Amino acid sequence: MTDDVVIGPLDLAARVDEALRVQALAFGLGDDEVAVRRQIVLRHLTYPGARALGATTRDGRLVGFVYGMPNDRAHWWSTVVEPYLRARRTDGWLDHSFVITELHVRPGYQNQGIGRTLITGITDTATEPRSILSAIDAESPARGLYRSLGYTDLARQVQFPSAPKPYAVMGAPLPLARRSAH
Repeated sequence: MTDDVVIGPLDLAARVDEALRVQALAFGLGDDEVAVRRQIVLRHLTYPGARALGATTRDGRLVGFVYGMPNDRAHWWSTVVEPYLRARRTDGWLDHSFVITELHVRPGYQNQGIGRTLITGITDTATEPRSILSAIDAESPARGLYRSLGYTDLARQVQFPSAPKPYAVMGAPLPLARRSAH
């Protein structure tokens, strides 16, 4: 990881707009989608156990973030993915899991170990025995990172309402596997 980036606790509610700019750049989101996601992030932060880490440059600019929380089957995400997991007999992963809700790194800072440090940092403090997440169901650097950390596919071709591309739901036992960033 680059020496000019520091990973630490992030007051995501206070820096939500800056974090969403990172997400918009990393994920290619337009203004309307960012506005919707702003409300979602702020709602998620009210859930028990929700927490965030940020990657900031020495001058305080946010270049990456991760947030998550203990999973709850009543949350919207769980209700969407549960039938897909049940069909593969992997729906038990929805219990006693820490869900990685979002992980994004500004494009100019990707492939430097920042995403790896963020996700391992947030899961290291989880009391749950495993972690789950969803990612676009295509080969990508993100999916490669998740696999290198021990995540495996629990369900594929998961369709979220209004999402144009299918997702994969992945799970890994905690603590995550430790392998070098390169």
